[in-house]
Amino acid sequence: MKRQASALSIGLLAITLTACLNGPTNSTPSQTPLQTESHSQPNSTPPADQLATETPISSPSLPTDPERTEATLLAIGDIMVHMPQLPAYYDRKSDSYNLTPWFTQVKPIFQQGDWVIGNLETPVAGKDLKYTGYPRFNAPYELAEALADAGVQLVSTANNHSMDRGFPGVTRTLDNVKQAGLIPIGTSSSAEEQLQMIIEERNGIRMGFLAYTYGTNGIPLPAGKAYAVNLIDPVEIKMDIARLRQAEADVVTVSLHFGIEYQRMPNEDQTKLARELVEAGADIILGSHPHVVQPYEQIDVSSSESDDGKPRQGIVIYSLGNFISNQTGNWKDVGLIFGVRLVKSRQADGSYITQCDAITTEPTWVHIGWKNQKRHYTVIPMKTALSNKKIPDLTAKDYGKMRILLKGISEHLYSLDPS
Repeated sequence: MKRQASALSIGLLAITLTACLNGPTNSTPSQTPLQTESHSQPNSTPPADQLATETPISSPSLPTDPERTEATLLAIGDIMVHMPQLPAYYDRKSDSYNLTPWFTQVKPIFQQGDWVIGNLETPVAGKDLKYTGYPRFNAPYELAEALADAGVQLVSTANNHSMDRGFPGVTRTLDNVKQAGLIPIGTSSSAEEQLQMIIEERNGIRMGFLAYTYGTNGIPLPAGKAYAVNLIDPVEIKMDIARLRQAEADVVTVSLHFGIEYQRMPNEDQTKLARELVEAGADIILGSHPHVVQPYEQIDVSSSESDDGKPRQGIVIYSLGNFISNQTGNWKDVGLIFGVRLVKSRQADGSYITQCDAITTEPTWVHIGWKNQKRHYTVIPMKTALSNKKIPDLTAKDYGKMRILLKGISEHLYSLDPS
């Protein structure tokens, strides 16, 4: 397995990757997406230097044809709500929450993404089913609103907490996230809904999304409703990837809720499954569940190994860590905004190639402050924060801690690189 090597830089990283996605397709930039619930997006991707402090060098394998479009995927990890997170944001008069302050510092980064996806690791099933944290979660509707306000567009709802409020919780969560303007992936209210393909087009690049979980914490899926939560089954996932390819998706992104909690390195099951899915046509794999960041790597697949007989490359981030939660210490309060910039270019024969042009990483830290005997939470993009040092309520001690965390997590992201 070949790993992508590059020089380490502290914080926001940009790495050039060549031809890491699928080969020629017949789809054109003007095609419309199959999924009709997509957010409207800006007409063009912001300049690369808004996403990374290092300007990536154009891949020498990229065609020089002037007909070329770009778009960037941004991915975040586990979005969780433990009960200590809520009191400071409750308004008694309106009987509602305002959770938008959690994301004020990352919102400008999200606005630079063309697709923004996270792992919604809690039902959003309504107050009448009672708001609770661990071990069986249920968060207020305002969480979905705050995510949409921040710029998140899609959420994987397939994880070990999908069934925390049973099947009613699954269907209510789907309704609520859709009402907030988010696109859910990985759970369904019917067999028909499970078969619906999610393909989102940005700047002429069609990205298909899939999501699966290893299980649901021992809570069984209802009899006759196996469609409620997508469980990891390599055979089924490969069939779903093939369906997206047949529907002319330029890129296939698979969210996998897998691995061992609090382990900072992927295990053999994770690496084996990731390679198997890249061989089957997955381009980007987004991992979650460990609640700590695990490294990423580029997987190279030869023509003799791939299912379609063509050489392939895929990008795998084994765990994006916690994005927002009440967990602290031992890297549980450190997450990641993982970016993949894509370029689609027309070939001389009229076909198109979509390639991975650069990867960006912006490690995040959940700052918890105390005001009026209540906890206040802010997701801090560490590289950005250390660059300007203008975030209210952060102390010299906070900045010192971030410097240590940022150095450690930046090195850790490369720990699968044998060089």
